[in-house]
Formats: sequence, structure tokens, C-alpha cells
Amino acid sequence: MNKGKVYIVGAGPGNPKLITIYGRECIEKADVIIYDRLISHELLTYAKEGTEFVYCGKEPKKHGNIQQQIHEWLVQYALQGKTVVRLKGGDPFMFGRGGEEAEHLRAHGIPYEIVPGVTAGVAAPAYAGIPVTHRNYAGGVTFIAGHQSGERDRIRWSALSHATDTLVFYMGMANIAYICEQLQRHGKDGHTPVAVIEWATTNKQRTVVGTLQTIVDIVNEKQLSSPAIIVVGDVVRLHDQLKWVEETW
Repeated sequence: MNKGKVYIVGAGPGNPKLITIYGRECIEKADVIIYDRLISHELLTYAKEGTEFVYCGKEPKKHGNIQQQIHEWLVQYALQGKTVVRLKGGDPFMFGRGGEEAEHLRAHGIPYEIVPGVTAGVAAPAYAGIPVTHRNYAGGVTFIAGHQSGERDRIRWSALSHATDTLVFYMGMANIAYICEQLQRHGKDGHTPVAVIEWATTNKQRTVVGTLQTIVDIVNEKQLSSPAIIVVGDVVRLHDQLKWVEETW
């Protein structure tokens, strides 16, 4: 039996132009594309005629058993000798469960490639005029999965609060009040700047800026929601000076 091959492809943060050249080439040759909820559907137009599309989007707090189903689809289609693209938002190995999918493919002897993508934790701040590192403001950045806080808290807040100058939270909107509370409780100054960037890199992008003490009220007032990236640190001060994209839309 001739096995197919799986390409685990990062689609980037939302703007279809931010996919890599190799990522687009993988889409163009795919027999099957298994794609996520937040990818731009414009990327699917690059597929050849006859490509099969399989939607596997996960709604917030409604993941159920979909990840196991994705694993089964990847193996199933590859064993049929097909070229499969697993199209994931952002970068597959940055909070994208791409590692789990690669492990499953390896366990079943399926050949695969990882095609990195532009991750939202860097792209969203950039599109808001916020560099996550800057010689005068931040010599390091930490990326955190914000949805693990709250009842399932596995974050070492005392270490995180002083880990690096910039903190970037993915998937943290449901817990933003808790995140701000814990950072302050563990020594982060309440006046530390915070930015929230909603629907980054798309024409729906909105950015609000406040501090650990004020950002929750601002987010509620402006009614921002997921998908959004939360940036904590002095680099946020550069937003007003360097913002560019929202002024052009």
C-alpha cells in the first residue's frame, strides 16, 4: 500500500497574504485539506479542482472529541495514498496541537512535514504597532496560553510576573480579569501597560490600550471578544507612536 503524506501547515494569523510561499504550495497540491475555524477561507481558493475540504473548527469551550477525530482523519486519508494538508491558524507548534498530530502520525508510520506559519503572538502586536521586543523596552518575551488559567490554572504566576519584560497571552479573553488580578497579586505593577488586539491582521482588527488596573473595564466597554491577543509590558507604550494598519482601514 502506498501511503500518502501529511503537511501540517501554519496558515498565519488571519490575513491570507501572510501565509508562507511553501504553505501555499502545499495547499495547491493537496488532495484533502483539513482546516480550522479561524483560517481565511481565501486560502482554500488556492486548492486544485477536486480537492476535498474537511472542516474541523473548534468553538471556544466546545472542543469535545474533535481532536481525536482529526487524528483519525489524518491517518485515514494518508492511508488512501492522498496528499493531506492540515491547515492550522498561526503556527502549528505554537498552541496549535500540531505536536500531538505529528506524534499520532509518527505512531502510525505516516510521513509528514511541518510547515511553520506566522504566529499571532508576534503578528498581532506588530499590526498594532507594538514590537514584542525592543532594545529600549524589552529584552525578552514570554508566550502563555491564557485559557489554562482560572479553574485549571497551571501557570506559575510568581515566576511569570517577573519572567520577561513582555508577556503575550493567547486565548485569554475569557480569563482576562483573572490574568490581570494574578499578575498584580504576584508583583506586577498595576500601572503596567496592556493592549488587547482583536481579529488581528484582518479588516476587523481593533486595539485597545490600558493598564493591568484598567484594561478589563475598557475591554468590556468596547465589547472586545475572542479571537484576541493580550500584550502586557512597556512595549505597549509604542502603540500610539507606531500604530499603522487600523489608520488605513
